[in-house]
Amino acid sequence: MSTLSPASRSGAAAGAAPRLLDLGIAVFAVVYLAEALFMAVSPHAFYKSIGGFDSYNPHYLRDVASFSAALGVGLAVSLGRPSWKVPMLAVATLQYGLHSINHLFDIDAANPRWTGYFDFFSLALATLLLAWLLRKALACERAPAFPHDR
Repeated sequence: MSTLSPASRSGAAAGAAPRLLDLGIAVFAVVYLAEALFMAVSPHAFYKSIGGFDSYNPHYLRDVASFSAALGVGLAVSLGRPSWKVPMLAVATLQYGLHSINHLFDIDAANPRWTGYFDFFSLALATLLLAWLLRKALACERAPAFPHDR
């Protein structure tokens, strides 16, 4: 039997939501930054292992790396600036969603072919995770600051 009252249990659950939200944001920030670093430092290795669509173009890969870096930095900054969480998650969700759609159109164009399917489904899953994090961030933003204010 638990010694926690219903109010303290709901307060504990409310405290877990922001921690889980911050963990999710931190994971996506690291993913964006790692992807950016990989593309910028070794565009050919990125192309050969992950981005094998059409012809190799290191300039465009480094351009995309700059976008990924900006999103990763924005998500990382949002961990210290709560007012940035919802906007950054909204932009990241939109970016992943559009990226997923792009991969759906080119699903059979990857080399090797199976990576097109893997890329699409992993990007779509990431989009759903980001949308869930965005929903949590919106809920946290709307929640009262103190449990007794509910």
